[in-house]
Amino acid sequence: MIRVAVVDDQALVRMGLRALLETEPDTELVGEAVDGQAGLDLVRATVPDVVLMDIRMPQLDGLAALRQITGDPALDSVRVIMLTTFELDEYVFDALAAGASGFVLKDGDPAELLTAIRVVSDGGSLLSPTVTRRVIEQFATTPSRRSTPHPGIGELTEREREIVAWVATGRSNDEIAAALVVSPATVRTHVSRAMLKLQARDRAQLVVFAIESNCTIP
Repeated sequence: MIRVAVVDDQALVRMGLRALLETEPDTELVGEAVDGQAGLDLVRATVPDVVLMDIRMPQLDGLAALRQITGDPALDSVRVIMLTTFELDEYVFDALAAGASGFVLKDGDPAELLTAIRVVSDGGSLLSPTVTRRVIEQFATTPSRRSTPHPGIGELTEREREIVAWVATGRSNDEIAAALVVSPATVRTHVSRAMLKLQARDRAQLVVFAIESNCTIP
C-alpha cells in the first residue's frame, strides 16, 4: 500500500485527489493540508511514502516545505511530487534542486498521476522530456544557476559519467540502453553506482547534479 499525503490550498484539487486515491487498491490517503506549514506538520506526523505538494501556497510555499522535508533525515524515505498548473513552471529547477522527485500537472490525466505516484514510490522519478529540456535551458541561460561541479563527479568512471549525461537528457534506462547498444540491466547498474557515488536522493536529483557538473554525451 502506497501512503500518500496531499498538500494544496485549493479545496477542489484536494477533493479530486482524495476521490482518485480512494478508488485505487494500492493507494491510501493519510491526510490533507491546506498550506505548506500544515503540510510539513502532516508529513512529520504521518511519514507518508509520497507527498503531492502544490508549489504556490500561503503560510509556507511548496518549495520551502519541500526543502525542509528533504533536509530532515527522519523523512529520508519520503518522496515529493510537485503539483503545478503549468508544465513549464518557473520553479521547476529550484524544486528539482531541492529534491523533488517529479512534477504532475493539476489538470493532467488521472492515470498519469497514479503512474507518477507508483513510479516515485518505487524509487524512480517522473520528468517529462518537456520539463527536462526546460531545466537544461533555464540552467544554461541563467548565470545565477551556475554552480561548481558536484564534488563526487571525479569518482565516476568514464562509462558512469556517460550514462549520467544520458540520464540528464530525460531518457529512460531502456532508451539509453538502445542508444548505447547495451542491456537495460547494464544501464541500471551504472545509474545505481553513480547515484551512490554522488549521494543522489533519486534519479531527478541525479539530473540536477549532471547539469550542474556539465556532464555531456561524448
